[in-house]
Amino acid sequence: MPSRPDTSDYLSLFLNDVPLMDVRAPVEFSRGSFPGAVNAPLMNDEERHRVGICYKEKGQDEAIRLGHQLVSGDIKAQRLDAWRRFTADNPDGYLFCFRGGLRSRLSQQWLRDARIDYPLVTGGYKAMRRFLIDSLEALIKSSGFVILSGRTGTGKTRVLQQLPNPIDLEGLANHRGSSFGRQVTPQPSQIDFENALAAAMLKAHHHVGGPICLEDESRLVGRCALPESLRERMAEAPLMVLDQPVEERVRIIREDYVDQMTTDYALRDGEEAGWLNFRDYLLSALDRIRKRLGGERHSRLRQLMENALDIQARTGDRSAHHQWIQGLLEDYYDPMYDYQLSQKEGRIAVQGGPETITEWATRRSET
Repeated sequence: MPSRPDTSDYLSLFLNDVPLMDVRAPVEFSRGSFPGAVNAPLMNDEERHRVGICYKEKGQDEAIRLGHQLVSGDIKAQRLDAWRRFTADNPDGYLFCFRGGLRSRLSQQWLRDARIDYPLVTGGYKAMRRFLIDSLEALIKSSGFVILSGRTGTGKTRVLQQLPNPIDLEGLANHRGSSFGRQVTPQPSQIDFENALAAAMLKAHHHVGGPICLEDESRLVGRCALPESLRERMAEAPLMVLDQPVEERVRIIREDYVDQMTTDYALRDGEEAGWLNFRDYLLSALDRIRKRLGGERHSRLRQLMENALDIQARTGDRSAHHQWIQGLLEDYYDPMYDYQLSQKEGRIAVQGGPETITEWATRRSET
């Protein structure tokens, strides 16, 4: 079977979710990599640090010699085994390092010595990152956007998934975008978020076309910041305002923030620790908006929340959560949202329930 050539076709890599093996050190990977990339380092953080010092003090040849000393014997065999597994599982993938230079070529050579011919990404991480930054800015300028807005609890993210050409910013940021929005798994780094957003924009442009549907978000989704250029385009785009009766909104909030999070914490931490961490998650989220709620309103809602948690712990019944949820919606989130919407009335293109929004967006995408 002929060997595959190295590639600089970055667009194809991201459009097709091509498997990528990142041979940079774990500390580099944690700062940012690409959607679906797997870290299988040539050197660990300490080895990389020592080789870097040697390179500065004694030059490339000595640094290479030290690298071979540090990564040899059983350590080299373990690293090579990880690469073998990746290449076997992902025969259509590529490997990369920071610039597509020494580390990726050395990894490639070690694989060849093991009779595995595996291509690399020329230019490495640096070139792919530059490609995504430039692509994101270009697509933000050239794309059309439609923004899905609506009061808290209307199920915007659920409806967004039914719209043509959606990009789920909260999904990419792994955060629901409010005080209660954190998930049991951590958010991506800012660079990972930007890379994932760029890849999603590329797919939306090349695979689907037409206006991109986004959920109305503030500058920060948790700790992930939207590009300022995207915020500016979103602030000018037509609005779809999703309406739902308050009873339905309370049900959706309970499903997402009580039912699902109870399950997620239990799966992550076990029943007992999971329950304690879930309880702390809810109470801490309410406490974070204490100043904005005011002391009396915060105290009343906290009492309702503690009562609902106690009932849930004793009986498993979660219906008592409806009281604090409805109170929080009507006394806090709704007035805040209604004020914000009043500043955007001229941009409202359609308003109604999920079917109305979906039908309008579908018609628009077809014109």
